[in-house]
Amino acid sequence: MNLSPSSWSGSYVFCHQPLAISQVPSLSPQLLLSAYSQGIFPMADEDGDVSWYDPDPRAILPLDESFRISRSLRRVMRQNRFEIRFDTCFSDVMRACAVPGKGREHTWISDEFVEVYSQLNRLGFAHSVETWLAGKLVGGLYGVHIGGLFAGESMFSRVTEASKVALAHLTNHLRSRGFMLHDTQYMTPHLRRFGATEISREEYQRRLVKAIRVNSKW
Repeated sequence: MNLSPSSWSGSYVFCHQPLAISQVPSLSPQLLLSAYSQGIFPMADEDGDVSWYDPDPRAILPLDESFRISRSLRRVMRQNRFEIRFDTCFSDVMRACAVPGKGREHTWISDEFVEVYSQLNRLGFAHSVETWLAGKLVGGLYGVHIGGLFAGESMFSRVTEASKVALAHLTNHLRSRGFMLHDTQYMTPHLRRFGATEISREEYQRRLVKAIRVNSKW
């Protein structure tokens, strides 16, 4: 698969920081897999229009000992208050991530996104990590899986520490399955506390090429 302008109809707008491609046809699993394989990901604006991004620098989370878990979070995890599940309610996780919150009045996760990423989930190329408490979904995250790449998309929390617990369990899972790259797209103070770093687009592309050639099973 190749994500190239020759395969689209319409007009396109390219910006280097970030790359934005407008008037792309409807999203499809094939289009998404092609895009992520090249380091490009989509977001929808409040009107549902989709643009595509390739940020420079790119934020990634470590999959070695430099991933940091605070003492308070370790204490929460030892208490085993939360149950962690994978892929039991993927679409629900996406919809929870789409709910506007403090500092995020509008969501980039449109109904179209929920549908096409749920298709990816059914095909085995997208996954959710879910935090449950007393039989209720209280936190989680989701992302795209290609080879040894996990591209994190969004997370949510309805209970304190719920999304952090999901992220810690995800990192342990990726390590155990031999993943090579955990992409988080943009840096945030929250991710920096876990050890996230920024690398150049060129370096990200080098790591991406190696990662997607690895046959890491979920």
